[in-house]
Amino acid sequence: MSEVGKRNSACAIDRIGLKTTGTVHYNFGAAALYEDAIRRGEARLTAGGALLAETGQHTGRSPKDKFVVRDGATEAHVWWDNNKAISPAQFETLFADFLVHAADKDLYVQDLVGGAYADLKLPTRVITEFAWHSLFIRNLLIRPQAAELEQFVPEMTIIDLPSFRADPARHGSRTETVIAVDLTRKIVLIGGTSYAGEMKKSVFTMLNYLLPEKGVMPMHCSANEGPAGDAAIFFGLSGTGKTTLSADPSRTLIGDDEHGWGPHGIFNFEGGCYAKTIRLSAEAEPEIFATTQRFGTVLENVVLDADRVPDFNDGRLTENTRCAYPLDFIPNASKSGRASHPKNIIMLTADAFGVMPPIARLTPAQAMYHFLSGYTAKVAGTEKGVTEPEATFSTCFGAPFMPRHPKEYGNLLRELIARHGADCWLVNTGWTGGAYGTGKRMPIKATRALLAAALDGSLKAAGFRTDANFGFEVPVAVPGVDSAILDPRSTWADKAAYDRQAARLVGMFAVNFEKFESHVDAVVLGAAPRLQEAAE
Repeated sequence: MSEVGKRNSACAIDRIGLKTTGTVHYNFGAAALYEDAIRRGEARLTAGGALLAETGQHTGRSPKDKFVVRDGATEAHVWWDNNKAISPAQFETLFADFLVHAADKDLYVQDLVGGAYADLKLPTRVITEFAWHSLFIRNLLIRPQAAELEQFVPEMTIIDLPSFRADPARHGSRTETVIAVDLTRKIVLIGGTSYAGEMKKSVFTMLNYLLPEKGVMPMHCSANEGPAGDAAIFFGLSGTGKTTLSADPSRTLIGDDEHGWGPHGIFNFEGGCYAKTIRLSAEAEPEIFATTQRFGTVLENVVLDADRVPDFNDGRLTENTRCAYPLDFIPNASKSGRASHPKNIIMLTADAFGVMPPIARLTPAQAMYHFLSGYTAKVAGTEKGVTEPEATFSTCFGAPFMPRHPKEYGNLLRELIARHGADCWLVNTGWTGGAYGTGKRMPIKATRALLAAALDGSLKAAGFRTDANFGFEVPVAVPGVDSAILDPRSTWADKAAYDRQAARLVGMFAVNFEKFESHVDAVVLGAAPRLQEAAE
């Protein structure tokens, strides 16, 4: 087996039984990975210097093809209602077949770290079939110093082989695509998909399983910190504005997607960002746009024009176009990946029903309710002209990545809020003046102004009203913001239509929360939305 690159020679890939007649490339940097990815036909060079790859049939994650090994250690700790199980024997068969499939391939290895706190870090080895995948994960996780690589011993191993095809009858998979997670042995097998995001979310899944036992709250959130050391975290599902709103030139970016909250404060799990690029512009998001025009960034499923210039308005391959870049490509990014305990917790939703206010203050019980609900909305089938909003509830704002029962994460969050006195806010980046199709998108300028007031503390001094349906407090006036949008009902021409829409959404919340009712106390149950008669 030919092996090249800086590594711990006592800890090669054959320690897990993986041997190949090809070459194993350890910890190659961007330049070498560019060369190999382009030479092998995996990727193309863009005019600005980024590396572009297309992922084929899979342009997003495949949550229905993700499985967790159900064994004696995980049986009592995994939320099996939300995680599909495979047996240890099925995983062993799959693992053996992965080793056979890789036995004649050139492979790329990155030795990286998940978690910016030394005593909580997860040393992770990622073995990939594609050179561009190796650059992607090198950008996304935390890179050890060169000297540290010679002593590196992985605790977690990911093997990513897009050309592998799973056999449902043999492996217990659903299709030829498989993401198999052994939480006990800390091994993840990814096959039948080229979508690179599966790798980063596999590390997230593992940390989400391991950290609660250490009293650390893992979070699907972005985070930043103000000049006075006032940290903020932004929970939110895809498309709600986590990356955009946390990229604030006046605040230090801690990270854009995955963090932990422990005894010493918050910390990034990653060393890079994975930002959506559809309709990205230099005017709206200058810092993220700049990363797409430089060497080292990986672009995923972005369309190029004849001159190899990315066209971020072209979604013909997917609306889920992405860029992956190291955190230090952002000028005001934190070098440590760590910050103090958050003073503000923001829960983002893109409400396409047009019912929710642009910002609301939450009690700790309401915060736990909305965290467990994980509400946002999307517009289904817009390509075919369907304008009916569709509610999406993803508990903990990241259900696909949460192996444990949501009550564990919810209780941890509630305890941390109480202990550190964080203020909690719900921010709606969705629609106002009507639902999608009749209303308009919440102005980003207004959202930023409201966020700024929340983060600098001035919003707490505003006058508040209690929302008739959701029970949270809504400011009645904020400097620099049109007061009309603060009361969503007043922005609708047809008030009766608003009331019907609000009743519908409140009902959806109630139905969704039924599965959690036996797991929360009366205080949290009392924080649920309650439909009330709205006055004209």
